[in-house]
Amino acid sequence: MVLNEVGKFLLELEKAELEAPAGVASAQTYAQLLAMYLYQNDLCNAKCLWKRIPSNLKDANSELGRIWAVGKHMWQRDWPAVHVALNADWSEDVSGIMTALKDSSWTILSDSVREQAMTLISKAYSSLGLTVLASMTGLALEEAQQAAMERGWSIDGTMVQPVKIDKEQSTFTNEICLTEDQLKKLTQFVSFLEN
Repeated sequence: MVLNEVGKFLLELEKAELEAPAGVASAQTYAQLLAMYLYQNDLCNAKCLWKRIPSNLKDANSELGRIWAVGKHMWQRDWPAVHVALNADWSEDVSGIMTALKDSSWTILSDSVREQAMTLISKAYSSLGLTVLASMTGLALEEAQQAAMERGWSIDGTMVQPVKIDKEQSTFTNEICLTEDQLKKLTQFVSFLEN
């Protein structure tokens, strides 16, 4: 399974669920679809899918429960638990998706869990312990220290002082321009209707 065509793969899985005989798809389809929703950080659809999956399939396939455990922790924003849950052995059907969810080098459309955690840390903390950083990102102490240094964060012994990530600021500027364009179009449309 190649993650460079996420949208197409997701549509195929959703179609397979809808067209399944007797309205119940295979455990493999549900597992891949649930993992794809988590990969795209679409927690609402993941939660709804989890509720739609028949109980007998959940009981028969423990991997569905493990995938949903990751989703539950993401929903609760319990990042250390997300990383612990992601470090499971996955079947061939979902291993690529779950590895992509964990590993930022595979990220294509959405930020990985680790990148999301680093962004949240940069916004929320003025300083934190290296062990806290490591547990929130699911990295070993040395890897967490390396990741902090790569982002230009200062490290003083076991304390890390994050710096806000610039890419978030540039994204926010683009959203403002997009909103202004939308407002202009809406104003022109209303003006047209009134005249």
